[in-house]
Formats: sequence, C-alpha cells, structure tokens
Amino acid sequence: MQYFKTTFFTINASVREILIAKLANEGFEGFEETDERLDAYIPLSAYNAETISLVAGEYNTPYETEVIGEQNWNHEWEKNFNPVVVDDFCTIRADFHDIDVRTIHEIVITPKMTFGTGHHATTQLMVKMMRDLDFAGSKVFDFGTGTGILAILAEKLGAEYVEAVDNDTWSYENSIENLQRNHCKHVHIKAGSIENVEDTDFNIILANINRHILLQYMSDMYSLLKAGGTILMSGLLKEDRAVITDAATNAGFKEDKYEELNNWIALSFGK
Repeated sequence: MQYFKTTFFTINASVREILIAKLANEGFEGFEETDERLDAYIPLSAYNAETISLVAGEYNTPYETEVIGEQNWNHEWEKNFNPVVVDDFCTIRADFHDIDVRTIHEIVITPKMTFGTGHHATTQLMVKMMRDLDFAGSKVFDFGTGTGILAILAEKLGAEYVEAVDNDTWSYENSIENLQRNHCKHVHIKAGSIENVEDTDFNIILANINRHILLQYMSDMYSLLKAGGTILMSGLLKEDRAVITDAATNAGFKEDKYEELNNWIALSFGK
C-alpha cells in the first residue's frame, strides 16, 4: 500500500501530541516523532490536502508532504519501536526485544505502523489506571481494541471473559496475532463496533478511542456496564475533560478518578 507522509516541523512537544490526536481522527495510521518534527502517515486513498492545511494552520505549523512508495512497513516500524515500560507494572515489547524482568506483567506484540503500540500516552494512562482495578473473575469489554494490548492485560490481571471489538480490519487481524503471541484464552475479538457486542453486564469497560466516538456511544456504554462497574475512558486531550465529564454524568456515570500525562488524560467513572 502507498502512503502520504506529512512532516510537521515543530519543537513543541505539546503541539506534536495535539497534532497526533487531531490527525488520528482524520484517518492517519502511523506517527513518528523526533525533537524537531512529527511524521504522520495516511493511505493514499484517504489523504485530504484541505484537512492537513486546516490542522497545520490551527497551530501555525509548517509542513511538507510526499508520497511514500511500496515498502516493508513492518520492517520500517520495527526499527523505531522501543519497549514501553509502565512503572514496575507492565512492559510492552516486541518479540525481538529482550525480556524485561523489572515488571510484573509483560505483553509481547508484533509492532506495526499503528496508533496503539503502547508508546502513546493514552495507552500508558489506561495501563496505569487498570492497575488499580480488581479484574479477578470479571467480565470486560474493550471498545476499540486496536492492537489488543488492553484486552491482553485484562486477561493477565485475572479477567474471566474479555470481549473486544475494532472496526478497522488491520487492527482486528493484528490483535488476533497478538492474542496468540500472548497465549490468551479468555479474550474474544470481533471485527465491528459496539453494535456487534453479544454480551451485557460488563464489570469493566475499557474505552481508549477518541472524543467523538466516546460522545456518540456514551449511552450505549452505560447500558453495557453492570451496576457497580467501572469504565475507563481515554484517547482524550485535557481540553476534552469537561465535555466528556458532562456527557458521562448525563448518561448516569459517576466520576471517580483522573490521570494526566503530557497533554493527554484518562478518566474513570462508576455506575
């Protein structure tokens, strides 16, 4: 597959984080950062020059775009993928990395050009918040599973049943691969969205998506959560907190905890 590569030139780390959030909502599939720029990748068929111009203009960021020909994307992505260590709790690594004995849990994935390989702050925030929940014997729904990291961790933490969905074909296929790599037995992944969920009365819902999807399906998530259950939401910037909290409260959720990393946040609500 051919991609458009758009390079945004900025030394401001917060601006780079915001650009990632905005561009992910516009169909960009992969990101690479340095201290001076952000490289963002989108399939040729999904590229929209006007959208790029608007996003860059909003943050007064110069940019340039080029077409990237066919290449081994897995190889290119693997070259820049480093293990992610979340405190002493969890390591997310590729199979070609050495085992890290410093953490309690370890997740091994096949790193590809995707938004969910664990480097992103929202994934790290979700992992940290999951540490404080009791997953033993629980029923969990992972909404927008991506590479399957959170679903895999839920099983490692003792979940009895994990149902996960993602409407992106590539994410679905990669998550299946990662489940097998981590020897998961209790995670069931479906291609689709929340409408494809077969079960109800989940003890825990993991929703690391984006503001638009969370707002769209807030009532549906409330209906799927068991009384006394907990939902974790992320994929959000600090500026999203008020609107998400208002929508969650109106749906019936009760705000519990808040975590922040760089310009990103994760929220915990109870029912």
